[in-house]
Amino acid sequence: MKRKAGQDRSITQNWRPATRAVRGGTARSEYGETSEAIFLTSGYAYDCAADAAARFAGDQPGMTYSRLQNPTTEMLEQRIALLEGAEAARTMASGMAAMTAALLCQLQAGDHLVGAKAAFGSCRWLTDTLLPKFGIATTVVDSRDTEAWAAAIRPETKVFFFETPTNPTLDVADIAAICAIARDHGITTVVDNAFASPALQRPLEFGADVVAYSATKMMDGQGRVLAGAVCGSERFITDTLLPFTRNTGPTLSAFNAWVVLKGLETLDLRIRRQSETALRVAAFLERRVPRLLYPGLASHPQHALAMRQMSAGGTVIALMLDGGRAQAHGLLDALRLVDISNNLGDSRSLMTHPASTTHSGLSEEVRHDMGITEGMLRLSIGLEDADDLLEDFDAALRAVGL
Repeated sequence: MKRKAGQDRSITQNWRPATRAVRGGTARSEYGETSEAIFLTSGYAYDCAADAAARFAGDQPGMTYSRLQNPTTEMLEQRIALLEGAEAARTMASGMAAMTAALLCQLQAGDHLVGAKAAFGSCRWLTDTLLPKFGIATTVVDSRDTEAWAAAIRPETKVFFFETPTNPTLDVADIAAICAIARDHGITTVVDNAFASPALQRPLEFGADVVAYSATKMMDGQGRVLAGAVCGSERFITDTLLPFTRNTGPTLSAFNAWVVLKGLETLDLRIRRQSETALRVAAFLERRVPRLLYPGLASHPQHALAMRQMSAGGTVIALMLDGGRAQAHGLLDALRLVDISNNLGDSRSLMTHPASTTHSGLSEEVRHDMGITEGMLRLSIGLEDADDLLEDFDAALRAVGL
């Protein structure tokens, strides 16, 4: 493909985030299309056998197989890397494929990982169930307790793995402090940044080594496709991650990559509007429910830290009701505008009961330790008018006696 003039790194690195989100990584074919093309192909042809051999040997640039390279996914990878401020990125078929690959590509039997106890349910399954099956020991700590990370280090510790803010409890971890500890001990940090996205928080700027995403969430932003991404240094992506993914195949489809490319064009606009609405909704709900957590509110225990790391409070709110599962389900059932859904980051406002959905696979003891109660609800704010959301919640809260 013929690349658009000016698409070299020395120029794109100077673009501001909004420009990167629209134009970063763009490569045009000889047809000069303005919107990125979708290359729906599994393989590629060569002019001669020698070219095929040269490409497989790495001596000639070009595509060999869409499990490894595809023009559409390559554009998305370059755009995400630019938004993140990373040297390189690789896309995956889903967010959990990204999390799994980011860990397994660098761990082996005998290694040790320290992870955050508050995390998405499937991420806790990775640390609690999958990694130990391969002889990789794990220790979970309270991500808010910086000293706990240092105390958990062993001679064989290779990785720190955490998300901030956490799903669904919205704990905020001190990225710079945790990464400094890891760096002093030669440990790689992997940060799940799905709740904030690079539009609100860039962990690499605080010392993180690797940043992983469920691009299904804010990056797509409209509940259409599954996608994931891993960002880091060129050396990590090429020498450590790529050998794992090329042979295990958690490949993102070209169509899904194209959809996420379109989503990134409006990421900054969407997440800032949604964050503004989330702040307003959180302030309203805080006056009506027993307990509420939102990083953008001064009442959040780590509000100051969140605002040092994030440019806004984000789109997700956690609220706790005293009436347990019955009252939580009752509130969900009383909503007429907000959908009951375990997804988040959508243009539609969505709400779920983590104990019976996203974290139902964890034991009651683990959920309790994470702070996930039967009365907890997770709310993802969309792009609806804030007044309509407030009216919906006002009626639903009244219906359950709040």
